[in-house]
Amino acid sequence: MRNPLADKITGIKPSGIRKFFDIAAEMDDVVSLGVGEPDFDTPWHIRDEGIYSLEKGKTFYTSNSGLMDLRNEINSYIKRTQGISYDLKKEIIITVGGSEAIDIALRAMVNPGDEVIIPQPSYVSYEPCAILADAVPVIIPLKAENEFRLTAAELEDAITDKTKIVVLPFPNNPTGAIMDKSDLEAVAEVIKKHDLFVISDEIYAELTYNGKHVSIASLPDMQERTILINGFSKAYAMTGWRLGYCCGPEVIITQMLKIHQFAIMCAPTTSQYAAIEALKNGDEDVAYMRDSYNQRRRFLLNAFREMGLDCFEPFGAFYVFPCIKEFGMTSDDFAMKLLQEKKIAVVPGNAFGDSGEGFIRISYAYSIEKLKFAMEKLSEFVTGLRKA
Repeated sequence: MRNPLADKITGIKPSGIRKFFDIAAEMDDVVSLGVGEPDFDTPWHIRDEGIYSLEKGKTFYTSNSGLMDLRNEINSYIKRTQGISYDLKKEIIITVGGSEAIDIALRAMVNPGDEVIIPQPSYVSYEPCAILADAVPVIIPLKAENEFRLTAAELEDAITDKTKIVVLPFPNNPTGAIMDKSDLEAVAEVIKKHDLFVISDEIYAELTYNGKHVSIASLPDMQERTILINGFSKAYAMTGWRLGYCCGPEVIITQMLKIHQFAIMCAPTTSQYAAIEALKNGDEDVAYMRDSYNQRRRFLLNAFREMGLDCFEPFGAFYVFPCIKEFGMTSDDFAMKLLQEKKIAVVPGNAFGDSGEGFIRISYAYSIEKLKFAMEKLSEFVTGLRKA
């Protein structure tokens, strides 16, 4: 029988996150700090709008690009937060989560052999999506001493005559790192110098704790080079609604829309109506959740200081990325031993790229009570390792 599978898909490794948590799922009484999902329910007024749309029979396809009212609200949001705007008909697509936007952006923009620069540690989808688009991923290992920011010098060193796209994954999953305006300005100069394009994944834009998020698309001459990706999963606690969006130059968005048309048709209609309400009236909900996450962030950093565990201070998303190199164990071994001995589940840092080795990711999208219990167990665990 002929091999029914494509070589490029069989060569991609499964997600290191899912592999680890499949093991944890088979154990009893495990406290998980690994899932990157808000522990808040979607705010009621947003759910209610989705329910109301169903009651009114609004269950048909929308246009391929999404509801015009939603695109208008997205544009208004970007204008008031970043000072830039987009053509509602030609430069915005509503997608099935931010993940679809990443996929179709890469497929629309790269030719076989084009290089896509991906800073790591970072979200697990960028590298596989680049491979599926027949691009060549070029990895920049981010450094803890730089607070896992991408520097202009690191970017310059990674560029070749085949480079076409730079992925900017900030605020970052798994490290919680952010890029401030001066960081982005330096990077933007390199991008313009080499005539490159940017895929800026800003899904955690509202979850920043040290000033306001700045999009690279808002910098001079960068909007025309940038696909800005965001969504509703993290800021509005709408993970299961599967709704994201991308904004960018018409020449790119037009081709992305082709792929979206053939593969998806349109994003879920009910979710789109709920998202309109989120953007119109959800600012207070976002502020409340952000304040709660910030309290948990500070609690974890203090807990790490008390147990002597090294961790830089992250100012974005809802993750911390403590260093476990002192114990002479791989990230996988540390996480597995912690799971087996203390029934606390975290994610090995190398699930997000080789440069994540020697770290673990802990999500603080959990209650303070749960985090306190987990930190007590983690403290016991590291104390035991130091005595061994």
